[in-house]
Amino acid sequence: MSAVADVKRFGKVAVLYGGDSAEREVSLASGTGVLKALRNAGVDAHGIDKGRDLIPRLRDGGFDRAFIILHGRGGEDGTVQGALETIGMPYTGSGVLGSALAMDKHRTKLVWRALGIPTPEFHVVRTEADLEAAASSPGFPAFVKPVHEGSSVGMAPVDDEESLQRAWYEAARYDTEVLVERRIDGPEYTASILDRQVLPLIRLEPARAFYDYEAKYADDSGTRYHVPCGLSAGDEARLARMSLEAFDAVGASGWGRLDLLCDADGNPFFIDVNTAPGMTTHSLVPMAAAAAGLSFEDLVVRILEAGR
Repeated sequence: MSAVADVKRFGKVAVLYGGDSAEREVSLASGTGVLKALRNAGVDAHGIDKGRDLIPRLRDGGFDRAFIILHGRGGEDGTVQGALETIGMPYTGSGVLGSALAMDKHRTKLVWRALGIPTPEFHVVRTEADLEAAASSPGFPAFVKPVHEGSSVGMAPVDDEESLQRAWYEAARYDTEVLVERRIDGPEYTASILDRQVLPLIRLEPARAFYDYEAKYADDSGTRYHVPCGLSAGDEARLARMSLEAFDAVGASGWGRLDLLCDADGNPFFIDVNTAPGMTTHSLVPMAAAAAGLSFEDLVVRILEAGR
């Protein structure tokens, strides 16, 4: 049975996917799955590949609300959310502030640090001249990543100044701001949040050097997903509370996912917030929902219910 019996009350729903970000293909895959699941649940859902004519299409199409499954800039960063606010259309996920702040890894970390929420040391590189300071602090090993991208786009591990320079050149193709973040060697977890409920944590065991784009969306051969995650009930509850606190700190709402790492002593470090996480066959939120007893159809309907 669906998580929400009266799906007709949602009216005509536009599933917004695609767009023109570096994560377009992932968004198309996520949106296709969401669209099918909503229709199977009885929702009057229609897919819209986001373009410059998005608002006229929503108005002319008589849509009542939007399910945002756009990933990356131009969809997950507050711009579409703001446009929907101007026409008074309800939508899923975080609002303008939460979406914009969570998309900015640098400012997210500044907020967390100010509130005492643990996050790895970092340095922002804007020009090649900044690399020397980044090599000193946070130093090595580290991760290099564009500040405003997701899905590990442009991300790479670095162990010395030579690899740092190469990784910066690659990341700078995607963004004018590049984050160099201290690498935490320890277990990796993800916390999925649905309408203020933290779903069971998942521990990731990538077959690759790190959980990169291929592991997230294309690799069927290696990555292992542990749910239950292997922590004691008390430790998992503690990380869940901290995850919700980190989610709230950036103004996120509705649903989303946080990534975190623990060091050898079990101390957690929060990495980032995803306000429109992937919903593909490899994605983590559906896995966590299944562990909580929610089918994919139940999950997408619950996301709609938790919308703004």
